[in-house]
Amino acid sequence: MINIAERHKFILDKLQEKGYISVVDLCKELDVSGVTIRKDLKLLEDRSLLFRSHGGATLNNPYTNDKPVNEKEKIRRDEKHNIGQAAAALIAPNDAIIIASGTSVLALARCIHPKGHLTVITAALNVAMELLRHPEIEVIQLGGLLRNSSSSVTGPYAEKILQDFSCSKLFLGVDGIDVDFGLTTTNIMEAHLNQKMIATVQKTIVLADSSKFGKRGFGRICGMEDIDEVITDRGISDHTVKMMEEMGIKVTIV
Repeated sequence: MINIAERHKFILDKLQEKGYISVVDLCKELDVSGVTIRKDLKLLEDRSLLFRSHGGATLNNPYTNDKPVNEKEKIRRDEKHNIGQAAAALIAPNDAIIIASGTSVLALARCIHPKGHLTVITAALNVAMELLRHPEIEVIQLGGLLRNSSSSVTGPYAEKILQDFSCSKLFLGVDGIDVDFGLTTTNIMEAHLNQKMIATVQKTIVLADSSKFGKRGFGRICGMEDIDEVITDRGISDHTVKMMEEMGIKVTIV
């Protein structure tokens, strides 16, 4: 039987190759129990060689911190622009949509060139200001508690007004996507507002660059079963794409 040092080397080599590995796969490949693998992962995490996540391990810290929107906007700018362009192509003439908050959906707002009338409900002040330059876009700005870090509103006032609308699509930005745990954000009030948005639309489309995968924020928005499509960049792993497609989620890579 393979010894503990060999198991640890195998685990770390696999992580260097794939970036993420599941407990189930390690059990099969090493022919040991889940209890043994979890002990191995804990020992390796204690030595700061990996991060344990739900159902496996990753080389990247899976827990996200809240950063100011102007700081996040500088990260992966090209990827977000491409994601925004692909999302904008999904907007139909005379559509009624919801745009949540975050730098990926701000990139979407900058790519919108409406053909005919468009109604947009948004929680984000920066999204609303971006869309005001288009006279054919009717912007409904949600009200409530303003978060300085995200330039967006949260709270019961924003949630209540959503009860009066029905929209075709929600374009949702997130801080983390864990295929086991679901979608998350760093703020619990924002997560609750996002849940209300999902309940208001026919289709939920997540805009997230590949760095968001395998990460978790403090507030859980929903499970993977509650979303319809993910638009991301080429940095996403084939394994993650396959898992989402098996869940019935359309994955668009730009």
